[in-house]
Amino acid sequence: MKRLADRPAFWGWLFITPWLAGFLGFTAGPMLASLWLSFYKYDLVNLEYVGLENYRRLPLDPLFWKALSNTFAYAFISVPLGVAGSLMIALLLNQKVRGIPLFRTLFYIPSLVPSVAAAILWQWVFNAENGALNLGLGFLGLPTPQWLQDERFTLPAFVLMSLWGVGGARMVIFLAGLQGISETYYEAARLDGASHRQQFWHVTLPLLSPVMFFNLVLGLIGAFQIFTQAYIMTGGGPNNASLFYAIYLFRTAFEQFKLGKASALAWVLFAILLVFTLIQFRASKKWVHYEGGEA
Repeated sequence: MKRLADRPAFWGWLFITPWLAGFLGFTAGPMLASLWLSFYKYDLVNLEYVGLENYRRLPLDPLFWKALSNTFAYAFISVPLGVAGSLMIALLLNQKVRGIPLFRTLFYIPSLVPSVAAAILWQWVFNAENGALNLGLGFLGLPTPQWLQDERFTLPAFVLMSLWGVGGARMVIFLAGLQGISETYYEAARLDGASHRQQFWHVTLPLLSPVMFFNLVLGLIGAFQIFTQAYIMTGGGPNNASLFYAIYLFRTAFEQFKLGKASALAWVLFAILLVFTLIQFRASKKWVHYEGGEA
């Protein structure tokens, strides 16, 4: 033991043991169990090996494609809008004006609201009769849609709600990235006669591209896992217009008790996210620029 105690690696492993035990017991263990269950037909009572049958039957379920299309549409609309909105707010909050710490705090506070509370709040905002949004639209003489009752407007409502988080963590990360850009780059650009717009396109965006890439990757992963808001506000309705992939998985597992099929759904989602993440990493070589190196 004395010989082990003299080794730095021993103390390193000792200190990470609690985290390692938690990871193995609550993350890696359940993941491996779900992979194993995906090859079985399991309803909490009966366990029957079916091989790849759970995966083969997924494309035959119309709800699988409905959930997938809803999730794709939500992710590929909300994420670019959210990233662009967070960048715009970060640019505004990066100005050297009086009281800027207060403004930064005010923009960040909404992101601290728990997702359940935010869903209930937005449910009132989208209320067709006396919701704040329709009252404002009516005052302006604009149409007042049935946001959460009309399937044509349900997905746009969730996209609009996703912009609630533009002042949250993404904004803070963008703000940190902006403050990490040396002023010497802007001085050199001004000496070359670059306008503010040219400085933004040719200095700020290239140097901020690693941060933008990071936010895009995490944003896409998070958008594909949307659950709480839709589950509370619409339950997947109306007419499955807000049936996102995570809700479909939840229903399969905890309402229909098809745990084998639900495990297969989880691993299909993992595969989809892995593919899109790898695509983003490969595409990043063409547009992400690291200071002093290549992407």
